[in-house]
Amino acid sequence: MAERMLQFVRLSQAQPEKRDVAARRADFGEIYHYEQFDAGGATQQASRCSQCGVPFCSVHCPLNNNIPDWLKLTTEGRLEEAYEVSSATNTFPEICGRICPQDRLCEGNCVIEKGFESVTIGAVERYITDTAWERGWVKPPRPRSELAQSVGIIGAGPAGLAAAERLRLRGYQVHVYDRYDRVGGLMIYGIPNFKLEKAVVLRRWQQFEAAGIHFHLNSAIGRDVSLAELRERHDAVFIATGVYKARDIDCLGSNLSGIVPALSYLTASNRSNLGDAVPDFASGALDAKGKRVVVVGGGDTAMDCVRTAVRQGATAVTCLYRRDKANMPGSMREVKNAEEEGVEFAWLAAPEAFLGETAVTGLRATRMHLGLPDATGRQQVAPIPGSAFTIPCDLAIKALGFDPEDLPHAFDEPGLPVTRWGTLKVHHRTMMTELPGVFAGGDIVRGASLVVWAIRDGRDAADQIDAYVRAKAGGKLAVAAE
Repeated sequence: MAERMLQFVRLSQAQPEKRDVAARRADFGEIYHYEQFDAGGATQQASRCSQCGVPFCSVHCPLNNNIPDWLKLTTEGRLEEAYEVSSATNTFPEICGRICPQDRLCEGNCVIEKGFESVTIGAVERYITDTAWERGWVKPPRPRSELAQSVGIIGAGPAGLAAAERLRLRGYQVHVYDRYDRVGGLMIYGIPNFKLEKAVVLRRWQQFEAAGIHFHLNSAIGRDVSLAELRERHDAVFIATGVYKARDIDCLGSNLSGIVPALSYLTASNRSNLGDAVPDFASGALDAKGKRVVVVGGGDTAMDCVRTAVRQGATAVTCLYRRDKANMPGSMREVKNAEEEGVEFAWLAAPEAFLGETAVTGLRATRMHLGLPDATGRQQVAPIPGSAFTIPCDLAIKALGFDPEDLPHAFDEPGLPVTRWGTLKVHHRTMMTELPGVFAGGDIVRGASLVVWAIRDGRDAADQIDAYVRAKAGGKLAVAAE
C-alpha cells in the first residue's frame, strides 16, 4: 500500500478552486468551489502525504489530530473510518477544516519540502466530515448509561461545546448557559459566512440537543443566575466565556462617531445575515455600504472586517498595520484573499489621530520602522519623524484584539482568581480555579486565541471534571433513575 502514498513527487498541491472575485465580492457565500473537490480530488491530494516517521502536522496541531492516518484512509477510499479517526480527537472537524489557519499549523509544518508544497490537509478534513454528515455517519453524543451527576457550563462557544459533548458521552447531565440567543459564540456572531456558514454550527446545536444536552440561552451569569447558584445546582462548573472586551486606541479623536469596535461591526453583519433586526445596521451606523473604510489591526479579525466591508459595498477599504506583511499575526491565506478582493494594505503604519468635527472623516497615520527584536523575538517598531499621512474614511474599525471582562465583578464572585492580564487563574494540571469544583478553559484562561485551542481546552477540561466528580463521589458515580 506504500506505493499509493508519497505521490507528492508526481502530483502538485491543489486547493479547491476559488469563485470568481467579482462574484464572491457580491455575496457572503463560501469563496471556494468545494463541490469540485470531490472524492477524486480529495483522494489525490491525500495520497501526497509522505507518511513520515515524525508527523510534524500532528505535532503542531493543538488537538494532535492523527492527520497521516486519516489521509491514508482517504486515499484508500475508507472515508467512514477516516471520519472516525478524525472525530476521535476533534469535536468539530468540519469547523476546523474551514477556519483553522492551516498555513500556520499543520500544513505550515508539513515535512514535504517547500518546492513540492505541503499536503492539502484542511480541504481534505472538510471533505471527510462533510461527506460524513451527508451519509449520516455523524451521530448525537448519546451515552450508554445516564449518570445522576450534572455539570454546568458557562459559555456555548467552542470550548464549552467541546466539553459538553465529551461529558455527555460519559453520561453526565450537561447544562450549558449562554448570554446570547444562539449556540456557537464567536463561531456564530464573530466569524463571517464566507469563512464559516452558520448552518454548519447550527446543525451541531440541534444534534447536541437531540443528545440530551440542555441549553439555557439568554442567560447571563450574574444577572439571571449567579455562579453561587450554579455551584449549588451542579457537581462541577466549567467557565468558558471567551474574551469579548475590545482593546482600544488611545489617540486623538477616538470619541468621534463612525469609529466602532470590530466585534460590534461583525456581530451586526452576522445578525443581519441571519435575518435578525439590527437597528444600528439598518440605520447605517454599522453598515459599510457606500463608505470609505479603514480597519486598524493585522490579525484574522481585521481580515474578517475588511472582507466584510468589501461585501457590504464599501467604496474603498484599507487595512492599517504597524508592522510589515511578513510579521502579520493573521493567516497569510486570508491576507491573500483580501488582496484579491480589492483591499488596500498600508504596511508599517500606525494610527496617530482620527480626524473630523463630530464624525470621523479621516485617519492620520505615521510611517513606522522595524528595529531589533525584543524579548519575544518580534521586531520592535519605531515611528519615522515627519512621515505622517492621511487616509480618508467614513467608517473606522478597531480590530486590535480582545481582553477578558472583569468576571469576578460580572459574576459577583470576588473569590474567583484572575491573573495580572485579567484572565482566570487555574491550576495548570487540573484546570480548576481556587474555587473547588469550578474549572475554566479556552480564551478566558489563555487569552484571545484560535478556535482549535478552545476545542482542545474544552476536551481537556471535560477529562479533569470527570476525574474530580469521580473522586468526590469516592470513585463510584450514581446512575440516574429511569
